[in-house]
Amino acid sequence: MRWDNLRLDEPLETGDGGDLFTAARDRALPLIERGAVARTFDTPGFRGMTFFEVQARSVVNRVPEASRMPFKWTINPYRGCQHACVYCLEGETPILTADGRTKPLAQLRAGDEIYGTVRRDGGREYVRTTVRAHWSTVKPAYRVVLEDGTQLVCSGDHRFLTERGWKYVTAGGLRRRPHLSPGHALMGTGGFAEPPKQTAAYRRGYLCGLIRGDGNADHYSYPRLDRPADRTYLFRLPLAGQENREGLTRTAGYLARSGIGCVGYSLSEETGTAGHAARRELTAVRTGSAEQVRTLGWLVDWPDDPGPDWHKGFLAGIFDAHGSHRDGVLLLAPADPAINGWLVFSLESLGFGFSVERPSGRACVRVRGGLAEALRFFHTVDPAVTARRSIEAAMVETGDDLRVAGVERLGLHVPMYDITTGTGDFIANGVVSHNCFARKSHTYLDLDAGADFNTRVVVKVNAPELVRKKMASPSWQREHISVGMNVDCYQRAEGRYQLMPGIIRALSEAANPFSILTKGTLILRDIELLAEAAEVTEVGLNVSAGFVDKDLWRSIEPGTPAPARRLEACAALNERGLRCGVLMGPVVPFLSDSPAQLDEAVRQIAAAGAPHVTPIVLHLRPGTREWFFAWLRAQHPELVDRYLDLYRGGAYAPKAYQNRIAGQVRELAEKHGVGRPHPAAAPRRQVLSAPRPPEPRRPQWAAQPLAAPEKSSPPQPREPRPAPRLPAPRKRAAEPPEQLTLL
Repeated sequence: MRWDNLRLDEPLETGDGGDLFTAARDRALPLIERGAVARTFDTPGFRGMTFFEVQARSVVNRVPEASRMPFKWTINPYRGCQHACVYCLEGETPILTADGRTKPLAQLRAGDEIYGTVRRDGGREYVRTTVRAHWSTVKPAYRVVLEDGTQLVCSGDHRFLTERGWKYVTAGGLRRRPHLSPGHALMGTGGFAEPPKQTAAYRRGYLCGLIRGDGNADHYSYPRLDRPADRTYLFRLPLAGQENREGLTRTAGYLARSGIGCVGYSLSEETGTAGHAARRELTAVRTGSAEQVRTLGWLVDWPDDPGPDWHKGFLAGIFDAHGSHRDGVLLLAPADPAINGWLVFSLESLGFGFSVERPSGRACVRVRGGLAEALRFFHTVDPAVTARRSIEAAMVETGDDLRVAGVERLGLHVPMYDITTGTGDFIANGVVSHNCFARKSHTYLDLDAGADFNTRVVVKVNAPELVRKKMASPSWQREHISVGMNVDCYQRAEGRYQLMPGIIRALSEAANPFSILTKGTLILRDIELLAEAAEVTEVGLNVSAGFVDKDLWRSIEPGTPAPARRLEACAALNERGLRCGVLMGPVVPFLSDSPAQLDEAVRQIAAAGAPHVTPIVLHLRPGTREWFFAWLRAQHPELVDRYLDLYRGGAYAPKAYQNRIAGQVRELAEKHGVGRPHPAAAPRRQVLSAPRPPEPRRPQWAAQPLAAPEKSSPPQPREPRPAPRLPAPRKRAAEPPEQLTLL
């Protein structure tokens, strides 16, 4: 999608409603700099909103092949949405922090410790530095794409460190400056890996790696002369040293979730100064409960069919128990060499290269690949001990996969986050970056992906003209166009800007097939235009209503019309002879997926005369995931762990869960008569309905749909199986104990 500098030659006329809004152009100049016209309105429905009126270069846009959408073309006259749904946001750019983890650029604050670089001995090294200032600005956006797939959105004045020195993104104005070109190699390690999800499998893998790597659990008997010997159970995990407190703290927390109340104790006590109580340093955890020791034995037993989450947790536990990272060398050396086979198995499963070495006569495993692979290891498995994740004093290098593949001008002014650091640079998604860096926002083309998505809306005021121009192009093949699939085209702003009538007329005049998806009831305003279009082309209409529960609607979709009103709009369209179906989305796991809730939703959909209903289970893309989980923790904290388990494989719920929901809805649709002729409806002509989204591809190891866990006693301990010499994934997928969901 291309934009033309967000320019309007003249401000829009206010008409009779001019007294209802304030043209905030002068006040907004620091925000938009130049080009876009910013407006605010005093009506209650628009209070707190800012609209950026722009002249777009195109509005009929091709959908990327990677998106897996069943349609090729889309029209979205708006960017940003007033509906304020909790699942409609994009991600943020990760910045390397001093603890070896990452943090979104927008969340950095003055005083935060991150990594930068300094010149030393003819080269450049990573060092810790401090964020001195953090603010936002708005500048024209460019996208830099590297050969390893890393994408960075920034201003043309932004600079990246290359093997030939600092380069601007663009050449600038009349006075050309050193700038990026295809083939330039950026300095750094490449894009950061996604951190692991804290699932039950990850926690169990972590405990297995840590406890087998450095703990001991056993039982012994005291002989008695006049009665049977007493059996004593003991588990003790010592991790001496200040740096290991993080590992002990995580372990104690994971064990507590499993019902094992270990006691933390100290080998030495540090007495505070006068007026301060003595502080005991946590240096070990232990328990003497026979039942808890047996449960512990079950927790750390080898799994029959470990998945990626278990492998990640296992490697993190091994690293916290006996791992090291010095001078660019990452070693894993568990105390028990018998588990080295499982260590190799996990590294192979996650795609890490390694070699087995004996630096001091003791077998250990070295992760190959230098700093880039060490960072990928740390971010992929997330060990608790941060002191060993340090990359300070490591040399900054580059590689062929960090060469620039292209620089694309997006043609839009977007907010960009700017920071000042002690070194003048920072590490953004794996490359050395210098100021004016922009996180991804609204698919790279909109405003802040946080609350701004709901309060600042970009309006493509010339959208109808652009559609008419596209339809008249000799190269246009009259392909189907989906309208409003990214952002609702009938949100409240449409009531003022009225872009859809012009778009519908342009499509109708060209007899171009199209479909519309909306949560808005404003579509009824254009019902006659849609009926006229249906006489000359195929028109598919769908309203989105994933549930009918009013309390859930107020909580999760606060800015949308009530589900009942959406279904009334669906009924009105069907009565007019326009086939309007229902995309029953999102079905929200554990909140709107009970048999009773699904039955009531489908019953009301059938009453609206919908010719079809298609369920869509909630999917959580990066960024959307964080925003939704923040809402979930505030509103339904008891469901957080269940969601982490359900979505541990990525953005989509397991295919088995989706199939179960689809099957239930299909049976309910047949029961309530969805698709049967509505007696009050006018004769309907055959039209094109909105295409259904494809089933997401899921890895074969994905979990089955979650069921309510049943408490049961853990099995008695048994002799541990030896580690496999040449481990390979097992073909049989064993069902995990239901008690796993309690961890």
